[in-house]
Amino acid sequence: MQNPEIEAVFFDIDGTLLSFKTHEVSPSTEEALAQLQAKGIKIILSTGRSINSIDHVRYLDFDGYITFNGGYCVSKEGHILFKKSIDSKDIESLLKHAKEKPLSFSFMSEKEVTIHDVTPEIAGMYAHLNLPVPPLVDMDNVNTDEILQTNIFLGPDEEEQFMQEIMPNSIASRWTPLFADVNPKGQSKKVGIDIFCKHYGIDITKTMAFGDGGNDITMLQHVGIGVAMGNANPEVKEIADYITDDVDSDGIWNALKHFNVL
Repeated sequence: MQNPEIEAVFFDIDGTLLSFKTHEVSPSTEEALAQLQAKGIKIILSTGRSINSIDHVRYLDFDGYITFNGGYCVSKEGHILFKKSIDSKDIESLLKHAKEKPLSFSFMSEKEVTIHDVTPEIAGMYAHLNLPVPPLVDMDNVNTDEILQTNIFLGPDEEEQFMQEIMPNSIASRWTPLFADVNPKGQSKKVGIDIFCKHYGIDITKTMAFGDGGNDITMLQHVGIGVAMGNANPEVKEIADYITDDVDSDGIWNALKHFNVL
């Protein structure tokens, strides 16, 4: 396989850069990212996490940050390249619904993450991600115009009806059965990739991406080479151009070597 002259590589965090077992980036991945940058290849983070929940990987010195599944894109220098909030009508509808029926959810804005109704399962999930449980939502004091993403804690079988009835102007994606990432309709990591390709003047055919969850599907389908981790969800592996080893078995390093990018 010839080197496809890759100019930018996009990386998901959880289950891709970061092991769920160690909560760390492996030495081989750290070395891979350093070698990519030494060759002049841009490395760009692409995550469903908030801009405030990525401090533990910032030491890798990325060339850009796609956060909130594409809803908030920030340059290496800290300039906001793109920002899109959820329709305030959907947030108001969600708040009304949550006052009438039991529902756990988190709100993510540019400045903070808050959560409503912390169950033992949710507390366990935050521990799994090596993140503190956020403070509680003040249900009567929410700025409904500033919510960039919400995580709705409901099962996949309940998702379609909930979105149609409660948040019709938004779109759901998920990388875990525990919750759905909810973003403005039309929003995805694909949008973030286009923002950075324009920012750096890179053709989409000269891009590569690594991911493992449902919210990575649009990203992997959009780039020149979409790589699913060995630990990826089945639906992610189905659409990937290549399936590498898992996050704990040097998956990123091995795929970059396979395609002669390194």
